[in-house]
Amino acid sequence: MRITTRALVAAVVAGSFAVLAAGCGGGGAGGDEGGPIDQVITINWGTEPPSLDPGLATDTTSADVLLNIMDPLVKLGDDLEPVPNLAESWDISEDGKTVTFHLRADGRWTSGDPVTAHDFEWSWKRTISPDLAADYAYQFFGIAGASEYNSCKSGCAAMRDEVGIRALDDSTLQVTLTSPQPWFVQQAAHTSFLAVHRPTVEQFGDNWTEPTNIVTNGPFELARWDHNSRLDLVRWDDWRDAGSVKLERINGRMISEGTTAVQAFEAGEIDMTAGLPPEELPRLKDTEAYSQYPGLGTYYYGFNVEQITDVKQRRAMSMAIDRQSIIDNIAQADQLPATGFTPEGMPGFDTLNPDSPWLPASGDIDQAKELMAEVANPKTDVTLLINDSPGHREIAVAVQAMWKQLGLDVTIRQQEWAQFLEFLGPPPDASVDVYRLGWIGDYVDAMNFLELWTCKSGNNNSNYCDPEYDALVAEARQTADNDDRYELYGELEDKLLGEDGAVPITPIYWYTYVQLERPTIKDSLNVNLLNQTDYSKVEEVEAG
Repeated sequence: MRITTRALVAAVVAGSFAVLAAGCGGGGAGGDEGGPIDQVITINWGTEPPSLDPGLATDTTSADVLLNIMDPLVKLGDDLEPVPNLAESWDISEDGKTVTFHLRADGRWTSGDPVTAHDFEWSWKRTISPDLAADYAYQFFGIAGASEYNSCKSGCAAMRDEVGIRALDDSTLQVTLTSPQPWFVQQAAHTSFLAVHRPTVEQFGDNWTEPTNIVTNGPFELARWDHNSRLDLVRWDDWRDAGSVKLERINGRMISEGTTAVQAFEAGEIDMTAGLPPEELPRLKDTEAYSQYPGLGTYYYGFNVEQITDVKQRRAMSMAIDRQSIIDNIAQADQLPATGFTPEGMPGFDTLNPDSPWLPASGDIDQAKELMAEVANPKTDVTLLINDSPGHREIAVAVQAMWKQLGLDVTIRQQEWAQFLEFLGPPPDASVDVYRLGWIGDYVDAMNFLELWTCKSGNNNSNYCDPEYDALVAEARQTADNDDRYELYGELEDKLLGEDGAVPITPIYWYTYVQLERPTIKDSLNVNLLNQTDYSKVEEVEAG
């Protein structure tokens, strides 16, 4: 999932990104001051969520909201294994190609309607429909008929009926896969697999997610959404498991400036900052409030291969980046310099990691210069596009100086998140030569990282397209044996970043997530490897 301010920040992965600040309930630091604990916190989403439509959301800010107002079929456990949620159980056929989810009987929409398997069938087919043009439609391409329906030009209604998603009755959802896919049940925890309330979508169209219109089915309701200002959630007391939810309200602000969030925390105005300005890290690391979590994600720069066409130039630009210096002097959150796109910690990592010669931890400026000298027509005027969260500019300025040694004149162009996404496409705007992004895993299999770079991926912003690469991804989808699949993943990583790789991207580091947490919420708050926070498990307590 594209990491936005909120997620990237939490990762301090590029310095500081957006700050997700969970705040002191009701405007005071309750437990710390000895006052009553009202179970109201204030968080900083960091930026405006681009979309609260599960079919259209592609970023971590939107996902953070959605996973707390909607009820997924499965959730991810402590080890990111799938655990029952709205689906109380599931069956997998002997050949691994049919997954049948059995829904609980007590799921309800905030309208009072029951949540049924028909809601999931309609919602999933809506997401893959050619009309919605969802970036995340490819998430469903492991389902029989999904890819064909998504790309249909005529006879689409008949193709829709052939997609392997069937509500057998109100409580039984049957999914037919193109191949055995060991990761599929876990994948169903992703936001794109959430159900939406069909009558609401059909009544309000593009405005169905506005607070006065939206119908949800999760532990919290959308109470207020003042665009680009604040977004508040309130506990839904009629949720099927409302008795387990301690927080009564989550007041959300949108602060993209990391230092401002730290100041708010230190003033006792908020209880948590997800993400910290890099310049503050040396001072904050030794404080009691500082927390650091491991991450399963990659901070990277992407090349528009139609603008920087010579692979030798892309390799040279990649080699010139001193990743360790960026980590030590800017990001400063103990990240790891990337040696491939798929992060360390992924199952099969030792097999699939390319240990790329184009990603030296400390850079290799001499060899980079030699490569640049071999480029017949280098693009020397380079535009680097970044979004407007703290930390990204600091990294961009450092890279700008590194690339200057190659004779490149780099212009840094900074945009707010929504406009930034528009320029990225895909396809990217022709003015974009290089861009920065981060990717946090949607589920724990390297497929989720490597399928990004297929020709038709909605998250491929580099204009990279290699039919052989796509064929390997398709083969990996058909390979149920983990060891055999990891070998194919290794071939994919080699095509990207191996010795003969196309280098459409240059990974910089693998994430960690850092934030300040007040003692009143520290014990119950958790950020998992995929940078997800389940606020239904958060509780304010008296400070010890």
